[in-house]
Amino acid sequence: MALNKLSIDKLSLAGKRVFMRVDFNVPLKDGKITNNQRIVAALETIKYALDKGAKSVVLCSHLGRPDGSKILKFTLAPVAEELKTLLKREVVFLPDCVGPEVEQACADPKPGTLILLENLRFHVEEEGKGVNPAGEKIKATPENVKAFRESLRKLGDIYVNDAFGTAHRAHSSMLGEGYDQRASGFLLKKELTYFAKALEKPEKPFLAILGGAKVADKIQLIENLLDKVQEMIIGGGMAFTFLKELKGMQIGSSLYDAEGAKIVKNLMAKAEKNGVKMHLPVDFVTGDKFAENAAVGAATVESGIPDGWMGLDAGPKSSEQFKEVIGRA
Repeated sequence: MALNKLSIDKLSLAGKRVFMRVDFNVPLKDGKITNNQRIVAALETIKYALDKGAKSVVLCSHLGRPDGSKILKFTLAPVAEELKTLLKREVVFLPDCVGPEVEQACADPKPGTLILLENLRFHVEEEGKGVNPAGEKIKATPENVKAFRESLRKLGDIYVNDAFGTAHRAHSSMLGEGYDQRASGFLLKKELTYFAKALEKPEKPFLAILGGAKVADKIQLIENLLDKVQEMIIGGGMAFTFLKELKGMQIGSSLYDAEGAKIVKNLMAKAEKNGVKMHLPVDFVTGDKFAENAAVGAATVESGIPDGWMGLDAGPKSSEQFKEVIGRA
């Protein structure tokens, strides 16, 4: 499987405005970034564009789930400050991501300007849906989505996507709609190269580790991997759906995917047919809620998780078992 994707190092950037989708969805506490890993991961691509003489680099990202409303706790302002520190250069932070003022600021900046836009998800047109101040679900109109994308299009000459963490989302900023040149950044290129290598000529034994909340979202992925791997670890919230269906485990308030539950046994049957060893957690760290001040407990598959409690992570026995599985991959 050849990796036939245009990447930023194949483009002429001199004098061009580079519009770059990045993933700066970083954890915050009291307005302070607690882990800057995603910002650091994008630096190589940002520096490359500036070093190659880009007129401007306009960065856009989402942060959290503001659901189409301007909720200040999800502002990207702390990210702008972190970028200044990491790059040791000025970062222009704009108070919005679209509109006449943003378009004007990005139209003819001085050469070498680095701009960070405000949170894309402050606009319902980014995801296409959201929640209004009354708590009601809303959808963006096709006309407004079109206008939103057209405004984003005016902010650069070249589109670069380096947001691997959001690459599976068909959101407005992820499409690069209207741009003649669209390319991957170095982070996205690296991840795609890993995928191509793993799926084309994987070293054996080949192990897949899957997490996340929903089984239903990953049916095709799991089906595909069961034809390629020798072992698979199912972790995250998904594990509770598997354990409830396969072992009748009591899971309390843990994540459960009713739609995905319907195909769990089919997936296990395919694994058995293909000789794939499946590994699920055997013990858990539990809590009475998903919060820093939660009461914390422990549970096993046999004991189950009581009502009002939820599984939050794999326990120490599971970690030891998974360590052994990973060690032989």
